[in-house]
Amino acid sequence: MALQSLNLLHAFLPSHAVVGSSFSNGFVRFPVQRRMVATIMSHQDHDHQPITRRTANFKPTIWSYDYIQSLSSEFTGKKYANRVQELKEDVRAMLVKVSDPLHQMEIIDTLQRLGLSYHFDHEIKRILGRIHDKRCSNINTRKQESLYVIALEFRLLRQHGFHISQEIFSSFKDEKGNFGDDCKGILALYEAAYYCVEGESILFDAINFTTEYLKEYVKHSKDDQYLVTLANHALELPQHWRMLRLEARWFIDVYEKQQDIMNPLLLELAKLDFNVVQATHQEDLKHTSTWWRNTGFEDKLEFARDRLMENFFWTVGVIFEPQFGYCRRMSTKVNALITTIDDVYDIYGTLDELELFTDAVDRWDITAIEQLPYYMKICFLSLYNTINEMAFVYLKDQGLDIIKYLRKEWANICKAYLLEAKWYYSGYTPTLEEYIENAWVSISAPVILVHAYFLVTNNSITKEDLAYLEEYPNIIRYSSMVLRLVDDLGTSSDEMKRGDVPKSIQCYMHETGASEEEAREHIRGLISTTWVKMNKERIGNPHYSNTFAGVAMNLARMAQCMYQFGDGHGVPDLETKHRVLSLIINPIP
Repeated sequence: MALQSLNLLHAFLPSHAVVGSSFSNGFVRFPVQRRMVATIMSHQDHDHQPITRRTANFKPTIWSYDYIQSLSSEFTGKKYANRVQELKEDVRAMLVKVSDPLHQMEIIDTLQRLGLSYHFDHEIKRILGRIHDKRCSNINTRKQESLYVIALEFRLLRQHGFHISQEIFSSFKDEKGNFGDDCKGILALYEAAYYCVEGESILFDAINFTTEYLKEYVKHSKDDQYLVTLANHALELPQHWRMLRLEARWFIDVYEKQQDIMNPLLLELAKLDFNVVQATHQEDLKHTSTWWRNTGFEDKLEFARDRLMENFFWTVGVIFEPQFGYCRRMSTKVNALITTIDDVYDIYGTLDELELFTDAVDRWDITAIEQLPYYMKICFLSLYNTINEMAFVYLKDQGLDIIKYLRKEWANICKAYLLEAKWYYSGYTPTLEEYIENAWVSISAPVILVHAYFLVTNNSITKEDLAYLEEYPNIIRYSSMVLRLVDDLGTSSDEMKRGDVPKSIQCYMHETGASEEEAREHIRGLISTTWVKMNKERIGNPHYSNTFAGVAMNLARMAQCMYQFGDGHGVPDLETKHRVLSLIINPIP
């Protein structure tokens, strides 16, 4: 986990990081490997002189407009909605009826893994509140309890914002740093320990011990295949770092096969609810697909990635609950605009054009498009109209003018993109700190999260909340850092082959002389460090809701998902294709 890197992150996230700043003195040069280029006639070149532009030869989308519009689901009718409601009431009654705390916690854990817990937030909070009040005040009784019970309780309480000390695990740790030999308990401790915060040495040690223990267990054990399955899955990524919806789809299949523990009531509700929610997602997708076609980007900006489906997939990972359909629709539009504008800066635009576009966005001035080439006019107008429409709806419904906050984010990201373009054209390699200071903005998470803040927050926003938002809360910074660094691990090799500005891995190699694998290990350590910091920010901040905090955490989880096996956003026909099919297209039989 490389937790020795815990203090390094402060250097990379100054409280008032400047984005879009000019170059520092004393350039460091590196041999620029240019992208493949194509010669294209510019619409603004009155002298008919060809302009040499870069191209990445992105693959076309595999999800056509007609295919998306053809999606339909039988799970949209009242019959299924009524059955879901009946099953929910049965589960609610079961939760209330169960009196044994361990049984209650196991049901809650199962509900979470099946993707159902959002239906029972009130009941879960009340049950865990009672467990917290009763059990955390009586430490002595814990000496008779198993590691599994304590670890499950610890994880659930931390997940839901209750304070519980790491010291409850101290009695399980021997003088050699071991935590026993009970695999079920060790696995529970492994999952719990990833909710650690800074300074919790017992939990840091627990991660190291449980990781090695579980590796040996899955290698040699033939006794409990269910436990082996869960352990293998956990070693790939802990629950805490996983995309919630994908985890639910995986666990439904695993849970169904365990006849000795499977509850038919929970399984039926999980399958039916998944399919009903999927039908809602399909309607959101069709709406945004129509918007995407109307932008004209597919025809007019052929150099850019057409990744409407992948951008929608991000939003399902960030906020899947059916009542947040407007948030998903608008967030998908934001994501699609980001992808296109990123390609304008990264692939197609000349430096002079990028300066003009950045200025137009910074001024948020419709008359500025007169100076832009044709393809940029299309791009700017779509951005301008889409974001102004969102601000208008918010003003109409909530009575608050938010356009200045939204346009600021687009100006910031364009300035960050422009700085990277200048680095590229000058052949400049920034230090890792300098790179991250700009790259946590250029990765787009602040744009995504500030828009999401307004999309999930009602008119209870205060002036103090807005001032806090403008300074970028740490939960935004840390989510951005995870997205940036995980993206770099998954995409930098291909991008460097095409010829691109160095990413965090290359910056660290250039700065320290480290090998690529050593640099990757260092970046993985920074990712773990950032998760530790984000754990603390997740709990009880008065300036944003639990819903928004969940969105920020889920964006980091989506990063872990999308770049787990490479560039899941840019390359459409690999792992992301299968995940889209399982979550958005195909219902559970």
